[in-house]
Amino acid sequence: MLEQALIPAAAAASRRLMVVLHGLGDSMEGYHWLPDALALPAVSYLLVNAPDPYFDGYSWYDFSGDAGTGIERSRALLFELLDAQRAQGYPTEETVLFGFSQGSLMTVDVGLRYPHRFAGLVGISGYVHEPERLLAALSPRAFEQHLLLTHGTRDPLIPFAAVREQVNLLKAAGLHIQWHEFVKDHTIAGELELEVVRDFVRARC
Repeated sequence: MLEQALIPAAAAASRRLMVVLHGLGDSMEGYHWLPDALALPAVSYLLVNAPDPYFDGYSWYDFSGDAGTGIERSRALLFELLDAQRAQGYPTEETVLFGFSQGSLMTVDVGLRYPHRFAGLVGISGYVHEPERLLAALSPRAFEQHLLLTHGTRDPLIPFAAVREQVNLLKAAGLHIQWHEFVKDHTIAGELELEVVRDFVRARC
């Protein structure tokens, strides 16, 4: 079971949820600022720690070794977590899956394989693991999913051009993707990018 922390919505009766997946070496502690920054009072936030220790934080998979095995393991754990949220009264149709870097990869991988439709999928500064294999393993609901993917033109860790090519491949397959480019490094570009995320969530959830 993945370690997690729920930050309830200000509107107590709301069933809207954002599941937040951090990047390599980070943890859920690094995203306690997000609810206030997005200012979406009807949304609860489930902050989640990846399963593997990595220095002072955690990792979703071993990027320097057999990434596929770790991704498959984390995918199964996230499926279990999402199933548990459904059982606790948070419908997937009102749930946004949000991820940064490694968390973005997991958002795309899980979101397009999970058998239920999400309110939306948000991936920031990530990439797609083996996109051709992913396209061959899409869930029946994948073409109903709506994705917001963003990336920095100056990202020194995950090259911009390669990610844009992956996204174009997914779009050509018929997936619904909003793609936004920012002049930024491997980070979230402050209010400029948060406004794009906020507008996407408001429109979908």
